[in-house]
Amino acid sequence: MLSILLSLNLSHLGLWASGLILVLGFLKLIRLLLRRQMLARAMDSFPGPPTHWLFGHALEIQKTGSLDKVVSWAHQFPYAHPLWLGQFLGFLNIYEPDYAKAVYSRGDPKAADVYDFFLQWIGKGLLVLHGPKWYEHRKLLTPGFHYDVLKPYVAVFNNSTHAMLDKWEEKAREDKSFDIFCDVGHMALDSLMKCTFGKGNSGLSHRDNSYYLAVSDLTLLMQQRIESFQYHNDFIYWLTPHGRRFLRACQAAHDHTDQVIRERKAALQDEKEQEKIQNRRHLDFLDILLGARDESGIKLSDAELRAEVDTFMFEGHDTTTSGISWFLYCMALYPEHQSCCREEVCEILGDRDSFQWDDLGKMTYLTMCIKESLRLYPPVPQVYRQLSKPVNFVDGRSLPAGSLISLHIYALHRNSSVWPDSEVFDPLRFTPENVATRHPFAFMPFSAGPRNCIGQQFAMNEMKVVTALCLLRFEFALDPLQPPIKMPQLILRSKNGIHLRLKPLHLGSGK
Repeated sequence: MLSILLSLNLSHLGLWASGLILVLGFLKLIRLLLRRQMLARAMDSFPGPPTHWLFGHALEIQKTGSLDKVVSWAHQFPYAHPLWLGQFLGFLNIYEPDYAKAVYSRGDPKAADVYDFFLQWIGKGLLVLHGPKWYEHRKLLTPGFHYDVLKPYVAVFNNSTHAMLDKWEEKAREDKSFDIFCDVGHMALDSLMKCTFGKGNSGLSHRDNSYYLAVSDLTLLMQQRIESFQYHNDFIYWLTPHGRRFLRACQAAHDHTDQVIRERKAALQDEKEQEKIQNRRHLDFLDILLGARDESGIKLSDAELRAEVDTFMFEGHDTTTSGISWFLYCMALYPEHQSCCREEVCEILGDRDSFQWDDLGKMTYLTMCIKESLRLYPPVPQVYRQLSKPVNFVDGRSLPAGSLISLHIYALHRNSSVWPDSEVFDPLRFTPENVATRHPFAFMPFSAGPRNCIGQQFAMNEMKVVTALCLLRFEFALDPLQPPIKMPQLILRSKNGIHLRLKPLHLGSGK
């Protein structure tokens, strides 16, 4: 009798649970439909490319060549058009300077529909924070990028680059092309670890290499999740093989970050290390974080500390890796500009083998070429915002608060109304005279406005030193059998790597 009653109770409990799940699912669907109606109504005045009944524009976005597909849409729909990733997530995709200014000159938060996907990986760091907390962290971290802090990093960039170039000398002897992207990534991570996280002079450890591979995996999985509406729900995503793979990669990244923090904390217990830090005029990034206190005198929590370290660890090496790699590809593609850059840096360097801080300001033509490569191949091709208040655009159209914005930097940088012959590599676009007459929001490789990239000067300095040394040691040429295939993966990568042929020049010792 007892067993019968128990089975009946369990049966009723199962029915109740099933009913509750159905009700919750129905309420979730209603909420999604109402939000979709709000987003669609907000974009009523913006025509756009046709959508798939289920996937929206996601199928087009997932194809190879999707970046140039958006450029073709930008020609068809000036200023902006709706971009739907599935049926429930819709952005106004903008690629016109006045539209960019209307949104990015304000401090609107990042779009939670996209950036909440980052939380499991990098937590609530500067990338995803908003409001007073973002302002507090931004103010706290800004001294870590003071030019007096950045000055000694030039020597680190020199050393890490020479180590990479020595490896390339060996590879170049085989007289065949090879993929430079991974080597540049390891060099950028090595520089970052030494500059801002107190790493010693040794090269990358096995743990550092594991971290590099984990970040590569995470960026791929993140891009896939953004583009695949079926993965937008956390509960569903964590049950999939992709979701479980993402969690494993997160754990590998977190293990690395935790070890970096532990080692720095341990080093700070040493009296000599404390004395060295006290004698420095400016603290580096990690030391600022470890000593930071808010207005109430409370230190950053362990979660806040790890979030900021995770954020800068990712953003500080992956974006520069992309920028440097695509620049070297441009130099191989345009040998006449490669020669001009080489002549300039040879003249600056003279009989020395490493660059100094004062040399960076003299790299006029190289800097113009770097900026032109960032225009054509922006390290972060697309960023997202959610409007905290209504916005009125220059052509009279508007969007209400709560609307989602996608700034397509890749398409903005190829906007033919701003950039004549936009596919042509022309460094003279960045002469002071041309820059002065151009819209300030036409070129945004580091975003713009109050939420621009805090580390952009760090990145530009590193790019100048690394690329200058590369051009002094090698002549770069294309591999016509393996042209790169552009692929957005949070940053701009190549689906098949960036394969170049390197010819040693031996203009100087280089060592």
